[in-house]
Amino acid sequence: MELIYTGKTKDVYSLDNGNCLLKFKDDCTGKDGKFDPGENAVGLTIDGVGDVNLRMSIYFFEKINAAGIKTHYVSANLNDTTMEVLPAKVFGHGLEVICRYKAVGSFLRRYGDYIEEGADLPAYVETTFKNDALGDPLVTKDALVALGVMSDSQYEDIKDMTQKITKIVADDLKEKGLELYDIKFEFGYDADGNVMLIDEVASGNMRVYKNGAYIDPMTLSELFFA
Repeated sequence: MELIYTGKTKDVYSLDNGNCLLKFKDDCTGKDGKFDPGENAVGLTIDGVGDVNLRMSIYFFEKINAAGIKTHYVSANLNDTTMEVLPAKVFGHGLEVICRYKAVGSFLRRYGDYIEEGADLPAYVETTFKNDALGDPLVTKDALVALGVMSDSQYEDIKDMTQKITKIVADDLKEKGLELYDIKFEFGYDADGNVMLIDEVASGNMRVYKNGAYIDPMTLSELFFA
């Protein structure tokens, strides 16, 4: 294997069969020794977090694939905390896609003059460029197309897939007595330009509540697999 990318929470290797291997790490984003999925730097290490993130990703990727939605997931090995994935190109230098069911977080900070905290949103989709220095700036569909980051049809595919995947996750959490407020995804595309879900689907990428109280990612993982 050849190491091709070192990330904050995962390393990426190339495989002889043309696929890639993601190695999940126990490093977490945070600040001052406290876990915070919204931070842009590694702040601490939590034993076992890589394993639980992989387990949740396997669970949801298999469910999403079964629904006929294209992802990069091929297989996984829990013994060495790795996931084999199809090769994919990222949009631009990296793009995050957020689907929101409730008005909280950065959405509320931006638009609080127009909406109350916790108000319902209609599976609202927004995109941000991955750029730590600029604080992951919001970018519109028109800008993405004008900048040549993606085509109009690719954007529409991403929006449609995001809303369908979010419903799969939200419905699953609802069965466990949990409510999804928002979730963050990453998408890429194959050699033919077909959009696919990439990266992971884990507790650190979603904001979840139970009986009106926020559930931190590590507790969420414990509740999910209880």
